[in-house]
Amino acid sequence: MRAMYDIGHIIKIQLLGDTMEICLMTQGHRFWEETISLAERCSWKAGPFLAEKMKRNDFTSQERVCAVCADGKVVGFCTFAEKDELPDENAFTPFISFVFVDEQYRGKRLSERMIRTVIQYAGELGYKKIYVMSGEIGLYEKYGFTKLGDYKTIFGSVDQLFAKSIECTFRR
Repeated sequence: MRAMYDIGHIIKIQLLGDTMEICLMTQGHRFWEETISLAERCSWKAGPFLAEKMKRNDFTSQERVCAVCADGKVVGFCTFAEKDELPDENAFTPFISFVFVDEQYRGKRLSERMIRTVIQYAGELGYKKIYVMSGEIGLYEKYGFTKLGDYKTIFGSVDQLFAKSIECTFRR
């Protein structure tokens, strides 16, 4: 695998002979609308919620949508967000959320690549930890996350909260 950054947080990688791009983006990016389209039609029930959030541009100045592109199209996404599905009394921040890879592109470690990109971005912003809320078992642990416990969400369900320490690469 070969990775390189350029202005705007775009990473181009060679993975099993295919060239893929991983982009951290805000509204107006060339893949923004296509990511909305994937989120609207994806098999995951949270996808349409992200699509609506993107249409409203409901993000803070530091929050980003991360997209992975293969074969010239968006095939996965996640976000870097200040908050996720925890009630406000929980002070954990920031989060990786909305992690999704299209079924036909799974097994190529694309979610890992997006997660690493978001973690690096968080480090550049000066964060020392990053969090994930998930019902998945075993996924985030293999990326170095530790389960902190089960937490009630704003939706009334219970999900697992994971944390990972990150090396700060830049401080503003």
